[in-house]
Amino acid sequence: MKYLNTVIKGTGSYIPEYKIENKDYVTNTFFEKDNSVIKGSGEEIVAKFKDITGIAERRWVKAHQTCSEIATSAAKQAIDSAEIDKETIDHIIVATNFGDVIEGTIQTDLLPSLAARVKHNLGIINPSCVAYDLIFGCPGWVQGVIQADSFIKTGLANRVLVIGAETLSRVVDVYDRDTMIFSDGAGAAIVEGIYTDRKSGVLSSATVTHTKDEAYFLYLGQSNKPGSDPNIRYVKMHGRKIYEYSLFNVPKAIKVAVDKSGIQVKDVKKIIIHQANEKMDAAIVQRFFKQYGMQVNIDDVMPMNIHELGNSSVATVPTLYDMILNGQIKNHHINKGDSIIFASVGAGMSINAIVYRQ
Repeated sequence: MKYLNTVIKGTGSYIPEYKIENKDYVTNTFFEKDNSVIKGSGEEIVAKFKDITGIAERRWVKAHQTCSEIATSAAKQAIDSAEIDKETIDHIIVATNFGDVIEGTIQTDLLPSLAARVKHNLGIINPSCVAYDLIFGCPGWVQGVIQADSFIKTGLANRVLVIGAETLSRVVDVYDRDTMIFSDGAGAAIVEGIYTDRKSGVLSSATVTHTKDEAYFLYLGQSNKPGSDPNIRYVKMHGRKIYEYSLFNVPKAIKVAVDKSGIQVKDVKKIIIHQANEKMDAAIVQRFFKQYGMQVNIDDVMPMNIHELGNSSVATVPTLYDMILNGQIKNHHINKGDSIIFASVGAGMSINAIVYRQ
């Protein structure tokens, strides 16, 4: 018996060169959302931030770069890695939230879509290669792979380029502590259908969206600085609410995917989770295994690159996966036959997970 499997054939990523270290924020003046000054020295504020998030530095694009350009760079790597003809790509899905934001502005640009720009940059001529953007918060790239799996399993496509790209440095409020979390980056994968004698690739997935009370946990709002222009808005978040929401809901969503997959939870080798906050991610993973009465060594199952790369939204999962495959994450490897999980949570609020056999 032959199985139609949705597999990731090639990956690529773009990590910006411009490094912003925590010490670069020591002289900043930060304000709360009520415009009051955050008390304490710069050193104290930065140290507390590092203790909570695990972030020591992050990467930002240079002034001349755009989100669509770094998305194209990651896509080229994925195409080369997969060793395919770019004209055979049926769909290009770009997960993003703000599109191209030009340096010195705060205006998002999604006209034309980033996917159309990437297709243009790649020089793909085939009009049957459909290009569109997916706006789904931080879980966007994972959701793009879920969509690609659906297209492949229903015969609507055979080869899909899925990209997650964001330049959050262009939409942050420098007077908000949360600025220190965000970063830039792009990750890409060629996802395609193949027939084999055993089930592999995407085994199952799960997605949920909560909007009753949670819809605006992440939003656009004016600067925290007193007297700022209310018509100029930046990315904002209710961090405590997101933390509590994620700890309660993400483990359950991952469990749904695992229970549908047919694998045993003890066989999960890695959980490649959205790089949002080190303590939060660790707590999520521990709670996930606890649902099965298990305890794990977090360092063994949860690879991370948040310490050096920060939170690049839709790009965190694909860049982390690409870096593991290329031996760039110390003490973490993925071997053929390994069962892994991709999982993310973000604006909306939405959560998704994929159980994937390498």
